[in-house]
Formats: sequence, structure tokens, C-alpha cells
Amino acid sequence: MIIKFKYKSMEKRCNVTKKKCFLFFLFFVFASQISLQAYCQEVKLTFSLKNATLEEIVDEIKRISTYDFVYSDSYLSVFKPQDVSFKNATIDEVLSGCLKDSGLVYTINGRTIIIKRGKKTEENNRTVSGKVTDVKGNPLPGVTILIKGVTVGTATGADGSYKLEIPSGKVILIYSFIGMKTQYITVTDNLKIDVKLEEDVEEVEEVVVTGYQTINKRRSTSAISSVKAEDILVPGMTSIDQALEGRIPDLQLMLNSGEVGATPRIRVRGTSTLSGNRNPLWVLDGFVLSDPVNVSPEDLNNPDYINIIGNAIAGINPQDIERIDVLKDASATALYGTQAANGVIVVTTKRGKAGKISLSYSHSSKITRRPRYTDRNINLMNSQERMQFGKDLVDNHYIFDPYMPTVGYEGAYYNWMSGKTSYDEFLTEVQQNETINTDWFDILTRDAYSQTHNLSMSGGSEKVCYYASFGISDDNGVAKTSYSDRYSIMLNLDAKLSDKFQVALRLNGNIQKKNHVPTEIDAMGYAYNTTRALPCFNSDGSLYYYKKASDTRNTRLNYNIINEINNSSQEYDGSTAMISMDLRYDIMKSWNLTIAGSYTRSNTTQTDWWGEKTWKVASLRNAEAEDTPPTGESGYCYLPYGGILTTNQSTAENWTLRLQSNYSKGLDKEAYHLLSASLGLEANSSKNQAIADESRGYLKERGKQFVDMSTSTSVNGKTTYLIDDYPYFKSWLAAPHHSISESLTNKLSGYLTVSYSYKDYFTFNVNGRFDVSNQFGSESNNKLLPVWSISTMLNLKDIIFLDSDGDYKGGAWISDMRLRMSYGKQGNMIDGETPDMLLNQGGIDTYYGEYVSTLYKLPNPNLRWEQTNQINIGLNLDLFNSRLNISTDFYYKKTNELLSSIAVSSVNGTPSGTYVMNNGTLSNKGMSISLSGYPIRTKDFSWFVSTYYSINLNEVQSQPLENYTKEAFLDGTAIISGKPISTFYSYKFLGLDHETGLPMFDDWEDRVHLLYGKSVAEIIMTVLEDSGCRDPFISGSFSNNIRYKRWNLSFNLAYSLGSKIRLFDMYGPIQNGITSVENVRKEFIDRWVVPGDEQRTNYPALLSPSDPLFDQYRYHYSMTAGSQGLTGSFADNIWQMYDDSDIRVVSGNYLKMQSLSLRYDVPEKILKKLPISYASISFSTQNLFTISAKELKGQDPSQAGFSSPNLSVRPSHTIGVNLSF
Repeated sequence: MIIKFKYKSMEKRCNVTKKKCFLFFLFFVFASQISLQAYCQEVKLTFSLKNATLEEIVDEIKRISTYDFVYSDSYLSVFKPQDVSFKNATIDEVLSGCLKDSGLVYTINGRTIIIKRGKKTEENNRTVSGKVTDVKGNPLPGVTILIKGVTVGTATGADGSYKLEIPSGKVILIYSFIGMKTQYITVTDNLKIDVKLEEDVEEVEEVVVTGYQTINKRRSTSAISSVKAEDILVPGMTSIDQALEGRIPDLQLMLNSGEVGATPRIRVRGTSTLSGNRNPLWVLDGFVLSDPVNVSPEDLNNPDYINIIGNAIAGINPQDIERIDVLKDASATALYGTQAANGVIVVTTKRGKAGKISLSYSHSSKITRRPRYTDRNINLMNSQERMQFGKDLVDNHYIFDPYMPTVGYEGAYYNWMSGKTSYDEFLTEVQQNETINTDWFDILTRDAYSQTHNLSMSGGSEKVCYYASFGISDDNGVAKTSYSDRYSIMLNLDAKLSDKFQVALRLNGNIQKKNHVPTEIDAMGYAYNTTRALPCFNSDGSLYYYKKASDTRNTRLNYNIINEINNSSQEYDGSTAMISMDLRYDIMKSWNLTIAGSYTRSNTTQTDWWGEKTWKVASLRNAEAEDTPPTGESGYCYLPYGGILTTNQSTAENWTLRLQSNYSKGLDKEAYHLLSASLGLEANSSKNQAIADESRGYLKERGKQFVDMSTSTSVNGKTTYLIDDYPYFKSWLAAPHHSISESLTNKLSGYLTVSYSYKDYFTFNVNGRFDVSNQFGSESNNKLLPVWSISTMLNLKDIIFLDSDGDYKGGAWISDMRLRMSYGKQGNMIDGETPDMLLNQGGIDTYYGEYVSTLYKLPNPNLRWEQTNQINIGLNLDLFNSRLNISTDFYYKKTNELLSSIAVSSVNGTPSGTYVMNNGTLSNKGMSISLSGYPIRTKDFSWFVSTYYSINLNEVQSQPLENYTKEAFLDGTAIISGKPISTFYSYKFLGLDHETGLPMFDDWEDRVHLLYGKSVAEIIMTVLEDSGCRDPFISGSFSNNIRYKRWNLSFNLAYSLGSKIRLFDMYGPIQNGITSVENVRKEFIDRWVVPGDEQRTNYPALLSPSDPLFDQYRYHYSMTAGSQGLTGSFADNIWQMYDDSDIRVVSGNYLKMQSLSLRYDVPEKILKKLPISYASISFSTQNLFTISAKELKGQDPSQAGFSSPNLSVRPSHTIGVNLSF
């Protein structure tokens, strides 16, 4: 049977215009490189010098051109000083004139000029030649090759080749190039020497990047974790945040859904705010990134919220990223001021390197596995089990909803009893339904194929370097019709305009297009909760519809989920463009001035469409799509024709301007005393605008037009309009369904950092910043909050083991040992609060004929900053020639003046009934330890191991709100004094009743008088018990990288400890009467049936609404709070209490195979026959397996959802190819 869905097709392809633009972009960069080389070859020189030495002439040529020189110092005495003068001369003319009659000659190799003696080569001299490449086989032009002990040498040409005359005897050649490890090679009888230079890893690993500064890691005083992107990226990953799981100590990543494009929740060292955004700050190449759409902190902080719009970093192609630095303590984040209370993640993109053009291409093809009923987490009844369960309900005289769909055993029985079918037909229908076994997961999901393509180009000269890339990500979700496409482009230019002036230009942009099944349809929830005894198709292949009661009336209308999906959509279209520039002027060698600025603009449009054939629209029409809409007051028709179109457009603009002065100089001749300082001023503005609109009568399939309801007819001179036949629709049209919101945040900041180092013994650092915001009111002393930190680093190895003569006395097995200490103060302010009263200016009141305004927000002039104080102590220890690296940190941070909402009386006019105030404290304490090293490291085999362990404990000291409902305590969103954030409560389960099999709880009914006078919050914390925390407080990982010759195997195991999870609801659909269309969990097979079963099971008996006990247990005694003397109810009934009881709480600990990858590098001897310098092929998998508590029965422990299943993070398998040309 063929199932037809509406998939993206031509819309997903890049059109011809886009291809032309990209080709033009490549041509522009390529042409720029060619023209640059041509300029270097044809440059004209003009200069004059009096009595100049060879050194002075060389320095002048280097100053006004792009050439470098190689010569021996002994030539300085041979060359006689002379007067020289040239005007518009070529380099050949200059050198020929200067070296005439000097006995010296020259050769030009690219941009390197070699000066040497002009005598003939002695007979016993030899000529060595070869080619210098990088590890991927790319030729390296401009590599300097010198004979050790003298400055005689040469440089490689454009193709990396070289020739050099060397004397007889023992000769050692030195091969050096910027960014590469220098190699020393002894010349033997083999005069053909090909060399591969490796990247100088220390150049990357021995610095940390804060966004404002690049600091030598050995002098760093802060808690910063750094990682190279290539070390954590696995083929198939489409966002860099996916790669952070299990890679960074003190960073926790939680993903609530496996939906394509879903964004994880990230926490760095716990939580520092209750009301504000708890996510860390993202920084790209020194500039703060903003989310494309303003999402309220309440949603972002809600553990059940699924963000499929994307975060600030979602549009950046991970293949363009060079490294990531996570700033964790106050010293590291102080320069970002009040916005960095939750930590900072600094992303640095790739840059070009001097050399010929290098073209790289990578491709990945990924298969993501869909859910199946055989999965452990799909613990649901098959059709035969569900039919038997329905029979049990009927046998127990279960009373069903009169509007229940007539499907399954219950429907067959109803049709028989109502005379619609005979008994034989009833038996036949039951037998057929038992074998249907509809595979809803096969119908609604798929094994999704996704692919990525990335093309990059880099190169340049010593004056200008560039990196350009173009990426396509075609990421399909396992839910049919869902996808997330991204087209990204990046250009990074670095130019040295002169010896003093440098400029860096960064351009990046992306276009994203997403499609999801509308949230209201909830395809995964439908697949999970719908009986398998219900067919999706008729025997002829047409859709099978069943009757479902409408939302607006009790009308029963046709429903089929395939029809709903095919006639609806939820689309996201977004684009982001960012440009930044960094201008640096070196006033002197030790002092420079930097002017930097950035501008970012994001546009996001969400479009929800519901066609007139959907059940949702039929409910509003109060009739089927093919029927005539009912008219008049009795018709209850809210939408006679067409469908619904809802659009939400968001625009975000952000600009930053920064002026920074940097100073670094040794205070003595030996530079033992080093002073570094940076002083800056920064202005930032963020503007957001959102427009929301809902329109009815939309006809997407008829040219995307709207129904015209203004047509009229005239009878006896009386004109009647079509819209008058539908008063409910007319009333809806009269109400406003459009909204526009704007927000503007301006900030002015100043910052200063001063660092002093003595030799390599210690470093002392002071950071400070102030932020002035427009979010504060009359108390001007609160508008400005200084953010500051002090920190130090002590080189314990030198202090303990280094004697006065500069020799180490002991500690030979210690390579390095450094102690870091920091203390600082930070601030935070939530958006949306204002010192002024805000009004909603509404429309005209029809009674008074005047415009009406309502109170939106009370004035809040006394609001103050949240203030977080943090102390950090860390130790970095390298042992056994740095074969083993250990890093550990201990921290404690406390947030005072905590911003939280308190309940206020409605007489104040607040629509929400709450008011934000500074109230309470929040503390976080924890530690982390990481170990990494090489147990084995040889030429052909190496084994690298990395592991870390982190723990974070938090506690709130703030009184709970009076308006918290019991649901807030049950789902962990209530703020409870003395408890960690996300603490949730459960009812105390006492077992099953021996006579009835119904659950029993310690609900204080026998001592209810002790609860009189208590608030609902106090009652809940008295009656219910603390079940733990939804968020884990321990996390860690175990990573391995094994290399054997050309094979490379890597994997990462991530674990999480300390969280608790409530099992999915069992009685959600039953407590108000189960319907035949709903499936139930297999646990019901093992339920209580007869007295004594309570000894073998904890699953309660079924209780029919016809049972006399049903009304007794249908409502909890606290529901009649007024007569009981209680201030409110704390339970609904025994079924809700069972689902939320402690027996349904299990451990959330898990160990997950986060990634596994195997790569093979193709040998050079194969590539020599092709125009390819490097090639590799890889196979990788993500989320391969998860080990967790058996009570979960496969329920994903990494997801925080309690009541219903989300799409779990699915296993995926990827094949990747990398090529360099």
C-alpha cells in the first residue's frame, strides 16, 4: 500500500540564481588571489638612501614591498655601503644595481629573495631537492629552509618544491613555516628529501580566547575549557551545540526532543537566576550573538519546553568553526558584564593562512532511525491485547463517553447492542480488529535520510589571507514532512595594510527553512496514544475516518491523522546576516588601538496553515468540508469557508561598537616583569519587533487567496450580505486578531583589565566593567553596576623546585603545575521589566464610544540588579613530559537580590497577579576534575584518553509564591526555599487496597485538621514528599581516540547522575473515562484483578464509572476545600494521585554512547594519480545506545518530560567524505 504525503521537492533545491551568485563569489575570491600575486610580481619600487648598508637596503625593500630575504650575516662585511636611488624600478633593477661589483648574487623564489656569494660551486658541494607539504599533501610555498649554523638557505616555490646547494660533510637542514612545527633533518646520501610539516598544535592549545583577548594559557588565571572543533565534531552534526555533550567540564546539555532542529538546554555551573534566561551567552569572533526570536525566560527555563526555532548559534555552519572556549568563573566572564552570569561560550571561526589556494570539500550522508514498537520505550498494547482490554472494560460494565468513536472492541460491542450489527457480525469484527495491528510509527515516521555539503577555500599571502565557505545542510526529521534546511556562507579576510595597520573583516549569513507537523496534531503523541486496533486505511487504500467530537460543539466529525497532516503545515523561514570589522593600529610595538564593530539582522517567519478539509476547521465550521455550513444563531459556525492562516513575523537587529586600547610590555630589559592592560568602551543596542496575525477564510490550494464574504443579495429592496448568515464568524471578524510588539534595549559599557606577571612565577589579574541600562528607574544609583574580579596564577613547580641557579631540584616527573584563584562579582537583569507603568491601548468600547486602555504592567522603580559573587580555585597539573594532564576546579557562587515574582492582590490591577521584586538568594557549589593523556604514543600507534567528572549543587532561599498550583510542585517548576531548582513532589503511595485493588495514599484525611490555615504551598510540602530533582547534578564523560597508521577510531561515552524521572502517565485517559480510540500501556495487563494480587503487583484495578465506588473516588476530599476548612485542593482523584505518586518515580541516571567514529585516510600513492592532495572516508554513529534504570522500560532518561512522550533522540548513522585539492 502506498502512503502519499506532501513532501518538499522543488522548493528545497537551490535555484539557478543562488548557484550563479555562489559561482560569482568563488570567482571573485579566486580572481582576487591571482591579482594579488600579479601585483607582487610587478610592483614598482621608489626609494633613496645615503651610504646604506646591505641590511638597511633590505629593510627598506621589506618595508615598501611584500618580499622577504634570506642571507648570511657574513655578507654584511662584504657589501660596501653606497648611495642608492630608484624610481618606479622593478625588484630586478633594484637588486642588480645594489649588488653590482659586490661579489653577491640573488635569486627570487616567489616572495622570498635569497642573496648568496657569486663564486662557482665547489666540486664537492651537493644539491639537495624535494617538496614540502602539509600532512594532507597540500604544497606549502614560502617555507624557509636553512642550513643549521649559518643563515644560508632557500625557500619553497609555489608548488612547494625547492633546491639548495649544501657543503660536504654533516649537514642539518631546518624547515620552518608560520603555524607549522619546525623540522630538523640530517642529510644523508639521499639528496631527495620530501618533508611534511605538521600544524603547530601548541599554537592553538597554548592560548585561550575570551572574545576580548587572546591569552597565553600558561598565564591564564581563569577557569576556561577549550576544545578544537575538529576534535568533537562528528560527521552528520548540523549544529555545534550538539557536539558539546560530554565534552566540557561543568557544562550540562539536556535535549527534550529528537525533533529535527530542536535546541538543547545548556547550563554552565548550574543556575544563577530564577526569572531570567538561564542559558549561557554565545559569542562569535568577539561579538555577542542574540537569539533570532525572543522567547520568554519562562518558556526557556521550563524543562518541558521544546525549542524548535533555534538558538543564537543554530545558523552557524559547524564546519566553519575552529575552536570553542567556555568561560566559567567570574574572572573569565567579567569583561562581558551583566549578560554573562550564566557563563560564556566563545566560538572562533576559521581563518585563512598564507599559501596557495586550498580547496576543501566534505560530504555526509546520514540515516536517522525511526521509532518502532519493538523499541523498549514503546511499551504499548498490540491490537489483540487492546481488544482484550476493551472486553474487560465491557465485562466490568464500564460506562463509556457517549461521543466516543465506535472503534475497537468497545465500538463493535456498541454497534451490536444498538442493533446496527448482528452477533455474528460482531464476532467477525472483533476477530478482524484483533489482527489489524496498525503500525502508527511506520505510517507517521520514517528512517530519515539527511545530507550535508561543505565547500571551503583558503589561502593568501603574508599581507592578505582569506577563508571562504559555502554549506548546505538538508536535515530531514523522522516525523514525516518534517525537515530543517540551512544554506550558509562565510567570508573571513585578514589584511596587513602596513607594518602598523591591520584589518579583519567577517561576513556570515544563513537561510533556514523548517517544516514541522503542527503542534496541535502531535503526531508522536498520536502514534503513542492511539489503539493499534484502529485502521488508518480502508481495504481499497482510501483513508479510514472515524468520528471525533469537536472542540467547540459536541458534533462528531470525521478524523484521520493523515488527512490532518496533508492539509496543514507549520513552517519556519529565517535568515540571519552578520558583518563585523576589526581595525587595529599599532601605535608602537607594545601599544595598539582597536576599533571593532558588528551589525546583525535576523528575520524569522512562522506560518501555520489549517486547510478546510481538516478536523480542526470542520469543528469551527460545525460541519464537514463537503457539507453546507450551517447558518444563523443555531449554526454555531465560526468559519463557513476556507481555512486558517496564522503568521508570526519577528525581526531582530543588533549593533555593537567597541573601542579598545591594548598595552603589553616588559618593565625591565629581560622582560621578567610583564605588564598587560586593556581599556575599552562599548555601546550596544538590540531592537526586536514581532507581528502576529490570524486570518480565516484562507484558500491555499486556490491560489493562496481569501474568501470574499462581502457578496450581497437584494430582495424587495433589502440588501443581505453573505457574512450576515454567520453571526459567530462575523463576531470573530469584529474582534482584533493582530498584534505588534517592540522592544529596545540600549547599553553602554566600559571595561578595564590589568595583568602583571613576574617571569613565569605568577600572574595577577584585575578585571572590571560597568553597564548602564535603560531598564532602571528613579533610583539612579542602581542604574550602574560595577562588575569586577581579581585573580591570580601561581607556577607551583617553579616556586617549589626551581633554585636560584635556574635548575630544578626534584619534581622531574612534573612537567607543569599551576594554581589558579579568582573572586568576582557579577550582575543580571531580566528583560521585560520597566520602571514605568505600561498600558495596553485597546480599541473602542462600544458602550461608551471611547478608546479603552488596560493596565499591562505595574511600574517597578525599585528594581535592582541580581548580584552574583563567585570564588574559584583551580589546579592545572601536567605530568610525565605532559603525557598526562590533570585539571580540577572548586567553586562557590551565591546570587543575592534574586529577582522573583511574588503574588499581589488583584486590586493593584495586575493582569498576571504577580510582581517582580528582589527577593531571596540562590547558591551553587561544585567541582570538576578532568584527566587527559596518551597511555601509548608511537609513530604508527597512539591512544588518547580524556575523561571528566563534574558536580553542581544548588539551593534556593526564597519563599514560594502563594499562587503556585499543585501542578507547579508536581512538575518541578515551583521555587521552594531550601531545595534545589527543579525539585518536584509526589504523593506517598501506601499500596493497593486488598478488597478493591485501588491505590491508597497518605493524604492526611484522618488528620486534616492539622492542615487548616495553611496555604496550598504549605499543605503540599506537608502532605507530599520531596522526590528529588529533575535536573542531574553530576555529569561526565569518557572519550577515546585510537590511531593506527591511517585508521582513526574515536568514541565518547557521556553519563548523567542524580536526576529523578516520573514515569509516563498510566491513568491520564482513564480517570475521566477511557475511549476506544486510545491505547494503554502494557502494565495494565499485570493490573490487580482479584484480592491477593496486591502481593504481586502495584498496578491498580480498573474502576468502572458504573461502580458505586467510582463517585466516591472520582473527586479527592480536598476538592471540597470550603467545607473541609482548607485553603485549596492538593489532589484531583486517586488516578491522578497514582500517576503523580512516589512509586512512579525512578532514577534518571544513564550512560550513553554519544558518538562513535571510524576514519580512514587514503594513502598518498593513490592520490598522486588524482588532482587530490588529501582524502578520507569515515563512518560514524550518534546516540547508539543508552544504559539506564530498567524501570524506565526504555523511557528516554535524557528527556525531562513527565506526562507524555516526546520524540526521543534517535540513533543515526553517517558516512562522510573529506577531500582537499
